[in-house]
Amino acid sequence: MKKFALLLLNIIMFSIGNCGGPLISRFYFIHGGQRIWLSSWLQTIACPLILIPLSISYFHRRKIESPATAKILSITRREIIGSIGVGIIAGLDGYFISWGPAKLPVSTSSLINATQLAFTALFAVLLVKQKLTVYSTLSVFLLIAGAATLALRGNGDRPAGVSVKEYVIGFVMTVMGAVCFGLMVSLIELIYIKAKNAISYTMVLEIQLIIGVSATVFCTIGMIINNDFQAIPKEASEYEIGEAKYYLVLIWCAIIWQLALLGLVGVIFYSSSLLSGIIGAFLLPVTEILAIVLFHEKFQVEKGVAIFLALCGFVSYFYGEIEQSKKEKRDNFMDDHLNFIVLHQND
Repeated sequence: MKKFALLLLNIIMFSIGNCGGPLISRFYFIHGGQRIWLSSWLQTIACPLILIPLSISYFHRRKIESPATAKILSITRREIIGSIGVGIIAGLDGYFISWGPAKLPVSTSSLINATQLAFTALFAVLLVKQKLTVYSTLSVFLLIAGAATLALRGNGDRPAGVSVKEYVIGFVMTVMGAVCFGLMVSLIELIYIKAKNAISYTMVLEIQLIIGVSATVFCTIGMIINNDFQAIPKEASEYEIGEAKYYLVLIWCAIIWQLALLGLVGVIFYSSSLLSGIIGAFLLPVTEILAIVLFHEKFQVEKGVAIFLALCGFVSYFYGEIEQSKKEKRDNFMDDHLNFIVLHQND
């Protein structure tokens, strides 16, 4: 019952962040925000929130173990270095995907981001040596086809004030963000595989914290070079809905994106990556509908086709994952059964 309650809490956090992150980022831009590096910085700046569950976990360990043996960090130096590297990629990913809300409608950028699953599958083959099944191959094809469908009629939903060049840059950058995300997820999985100790929720949070801090440092450097910190007061004073609301938007942007990351980690740990993907697939049309209702975005035939292809891609991928899991269970059962027979005959 306790595990189910924690899973439900993480599903709620993941759902709020998954839908709300792109929407509030777009809200920042359509009311006068212009800083791409600031938008990417906000995606990870709230990572210190992870210290709350980590502190609870640490004091809980101190009660079970002696204070002298209870370590502050349970991950090794090798895992810390790996997490820092992934964090830099996460910062770059945040910069790329921030071009989506800046230059594209949410309904378009969300569909492009759906190709993250395709790139995750490809990098999993290259880095983690996972086998690319017929279902995952079909999924990759369908998701990329969905993005290509949007590219055919890119100008049809170009927001007012965005040039053709800016739209194309936003489209390409969002695709690059999906590529970085696929690489990032596969590298995180590789860290888990190479870990010396059994993976616990505490270890997952520690890795996530280091990734968040590294990504924030990376984006902070970008903001310094781009003079974003100096530009914030001026941008706030000229914001369409007021200076106070400008800072509220930034705060909520940081909190909502962090909810997405924390929720995702929790769903994977308490259930599976399969469930997180299913939730993501379910939330895709929800985000599309919210974008149309809140921002009055256009919904063309191409977006309908892209949503259909994306959902088919999700279904193909997860059906393949389920079938693969069943096959592994059958193979393990047969191996155990044969070993039992061999041992029985030897006796």
